[in-house]
Amino acid sequence: MLSYPAAIPLSNRTLVRLGDLIRVERVRRRSRWRCLDPGRQALLVLAHLRNGDTYTRLAAGFDISYSTAWRYVREAVDMLAALADNLHVAGKRAARLAYAILDGTLVPIDRVADQKPYYSGKHHRHGVNVQILADPAGRLVWASAALPGAVHDLTAARTHGMIDMLTAHDVTTFADNAYQGAGGTVRTPFKRHATRPRLSRGQKAVNRAHARIRALGERAVSLLKGWKVLIKLRCCPRRATAIVAAILVLHHVEIHRQPR
Repeated sequence: MLSYPAAIPLSNRTLVRLGDLIRVERVRRRSRWRCLDPGRQALLVLAHLRNGDTYTRLAAGFDISYSTAWRYVREAVDMLAALADNLHVAGKRAARLAYAILDGTLVPIDRVADQKPYYSGKHHRHGVNVQILADPAGRLVWASAALPGAVHDLTAARTHGMIDMLTAHDVTTFADNAYQGAGGTVRTPFKRHATRPRLSRGQKAVNRAHARIRALGERAVSLLKGWKVLIKLRCCPRRATAIVAAILVLHHVEIHRQPR
């Protein structure tokens, strides 16, 4: 099999931090022998999450078995997911913002036996729904647990308690038309309907200004999906929540915001 050197677009700080966390976890578990040291395991996990390398490719590149590569990634993902901020912590962080941006994204998945709950009619593909909270600069603040792709964005935000959290902390939040009727502090564009067949010039101007603000939320989505494993999840959809939470922790390490 041919091999070649590859790069992971992350700082050395993220590798060192993940390696330290793995080392502490091994001491806690009293692990005596492993195929890879903590630093190499951390590198393997980052190659999977950031570059999207498959377990087969990782096994060949690190000279370990497929099952060992799978186990190493799963261990690290579960460990990182346990460190992720919950909604309460996200609310405290959002309360310090001038305003927040709420958006939803679909993470594509392989087809599963029970396909209907995961099929998004909006995107015409199977996936899981993840809600994103961004700051005024478009930086990723928080990402929710994953729900089946058929769940509407507004329903997902309410299910996670995001609308109530943002309202409780009095955070003005900009969102798109998918969140019409959210209430609280969530602001959505004007929308035409039976009682409003045409928008006034002023309403159109407000919508344009709203769109310019909300567009920055797409940057947060791109930051999340910059982790190539999310291009298409090839695992059980129930693992999506842990993977997204692990990526959120690593993202905060990368931008100098350490996990709890």
